[in-house]
Amino acid sequence: MKARHALVAVAGIAILGLALQGCSGGSTPTASGSSAAVDGKGKSIDVMVAANTLYPTQQKQWFQDVSDRFEKTTGATVKFETYASANDELTKIQTSVISGQGPDIYNLGTTFTPTANATGAFVTLTDADWDKLGGRDKFLPATLGISGPDKKHEVGIPFASRPFVMAYNTELLKAAGIDKPATTWDELTAQSKKLTSGDTYGMALAYADSFDPWKFIWAMSIQAGNPILDGKKARVDDPTTLKAYETYFNWLTKDKVVDRQAIGWKNAQAVAAFAAGKAAYLPMTTSTSKISLDSSVVAGKYAYALMPTVPPGEKSLPKGGKAASSILSGDNMVIAKYSKNQDLAFALMKQLTSASAQEEYNRLFGDLPTNASAAKKLEDGNEQLVPIIDSSSKSVGTPFSGAWGDTQLALVNVVVQSIPSLSNGSISESEIKSKLASAQSTVQASLDKAK
Repeated sequence: MKARHALVAVAGIAILGLALQGCSGGSTPTASGSSAAVDGKGKSIDVMVAANTLYPTQQKQWFQDVSDRFEKTTGATVKFETYASANDELTKIQTSVISGQGPDIYNLGTTFTPTANATGAFVTLTDADWDKLGGRDKFLPATLGISGPDKKHEVGIPFASRPFVMAYNTELLKAAGIDKPATTWDELTAQSKKLTSGDTYGMALAYADSFDPWKFIWAMSIQAGNPILDGKKARVDDPTTLKAYETYFNWLTKDKVVDRQAIGWKNAQAVAAFAAGKAAYLPMTTSTSKISLDSSVVAGKYAYALMPTVPPGEKSLPKGGKAASSILSGDNMVIAKYSKNQDLAFALMKQLTSASAQEEYNRLFGDLPTNASAAKKLEDGNEQLVPIIDSSSKSVGTPFSGAWGDTQLALVNVVVQSIPSLSNGSISESEIKSKLASAQSTVQASLDKAK
């Protein structure tokens, strides 16, 4: 089934919700605030998470450690399965919603939480549910910003915080006579031209990544005053979005500040290029890159800075624009209504969001904690993370709409469909407009269904 049809179930949310209640068979929840251990002897709980392409070995070991620890406390084991792309993520949700069976817990990127919520297939968290997790105030307030459409209708349990920033090579900037990193997209382009020489480029980007490209387009668009989704209307074909794509493509074709090989790069390859000292800037990265960079040739020679917050073609934020340094980014966990092991699911989430577990996860993968005490401990005395924490406070949430999953896929598909032209060295404005018109139709149809 094509990705753009993956939310067909959303059109029948009310009927679907009743059907799922009928086939749930979930275990009886423990009493509110109960500290009694959950008996899971002989049982297994299934969790779906994104495959970690940067640290696959560490993730495999983490899977085993989590299961071992959970078995000691509950008697139950944890089975993990992974998805590789946004398409996989969306398709798995849709398949499980229709069949009423699948993983007990899904680890979702925050921007997919609205899609999950729109299906009606996941547990809406009550005060008693938050008590089972150790209390709602255990989490950083900012990380709860995309748990649901409002406080009374939350489905997402904050698991990891991942605000976007850009890394820059301090030595390369200094050698080029650049005093500070760019704060506008035009300035970033100008600096990148100055920093490009031989086989060293101004920027490292991942044009073939299934997650990265749309974030550039959304950031530039919302900074220019276009939220992409405006109530019941899609605005994918807006001139601000066209300008965003032109800027993004020009870095490769016209400005030539990106390695031509980046046409086929995933995020891990962009990080590797920066880590090898072959790029001055690594835009749209997170604290997860720190693990790799600190063991590379640029260790001690890089820093983080906020992403540009002024749209292309402007010297200051225009009227109606939002100075978004990042999407409200990270991972939420959602628990399926059909799960027969909801008590175990809450017990596992309590374990995974404890301060000690969150500190360990940060050490392994670099993601910032959502646990307030763990985040405070990490922040104290860690100057390198200050821009990342600053970006978290300046992040803007993507629209909380059931259509957003299809929207970001449509934005990425414009890039995917443009790869042949980019490989040939250029792409025309008319070609981009044609692809945006098609994406506009797809997103508007999804938005109409989501209503």
